Amino acid sequence: MAIKTFKPTTPSRRHMTVSAFEGIDKKAKPERSLTEVLKKNAGRNSYGRITVRHRGGGNKKKYRIIDFKRDKQGSATVLRLEYDPNRSANIALIQYEDGEKRYILATVGMKAGHIIMTGPDADILPGNCLPIANIPLGTLIHNIELYPGKGGQLVRAAGEFAQLMAKENGMAQVRLPSGEVRYIRPECLATIGQIGNIEHENIQIGKAGRKRHMGWRPTVRGSVMNPNDHPHGGGEGKSPVGRPGPVTPWGKPALGYKTRKLKNRTEKFIVKHRNAK
Repeated sequence: MAIKTFKPTTPSRRHMTVSAFEGIDKKAKPERSLTEVLKKNAGRNSYGRITVRHRGGGNKKKYRIIDFKRDKQGSATVLRLEYDPNRSANIALIQYEDGEKRYILATVGMKAGHIIMTGPDADILPGNCLPIANIPLGTLIHNIELYPGKGGQLVRAAGEFAQLMAKENGMAQVRLPSGEVRYIRPECLATIGQIGNIEHENIQIGKAGRKRHMGWRPTVRGSVMNPNDHPHGGGEGKSPVGRPGPVTPWGKPALGYKTRKLKNRTEKFIVKHRNAK
């Protein structure tokens, strides 16, 4: 998908880019039966305490219910492709033969009128969903289940894909976008192809206001705060951190400090770590 640029009528417009939304139905409203009200929490939990900083405001939007489980077998027709404000990937509205409509993640090359299949006998074509046991080695996949029937949890962002590397000892080896190779149970479902909207990572926000529209508030560096607000704060002029390493506002190590437990319960499923050399 192409990227649209603008004439530099203002300093922010000079570098701002947006998606050209090729193939996206811009006039169609989201399917009403597949939308929910999305309440704003501004990063606060049920006690009203901020657990995620720098969130708040933003444009009003509704949540699109995405079918990550793909638990309805049979063929379906792609009605249209739509923009989803809740994720980086575009979504496709599909309709099954009995008239039921669902949203799924749109793959590269998917267009209105395409026929997609769900089930163990589905062909190896983009958008089709079937168990990993029935997928040939080397195939690009996305929306991968970790537990059968729970729904896809891995590889759901724009432009991402995983690759099926091997099948042995009753398990499948899948290489994830991070470079990690992981064991996946062969009865888990996966969708064929690469997720669309590949150019998403190349989009330039351009101005601070556009970030506010997304619900992000300003982030302030700790080094420009006062000592009572941040461990990095205080001092005359531009002062160094003044301690062994950079820390969070609460004094916990940051920027490179490993927090993963060595005896993690999922460690046995990792064949190759993402940072292995």
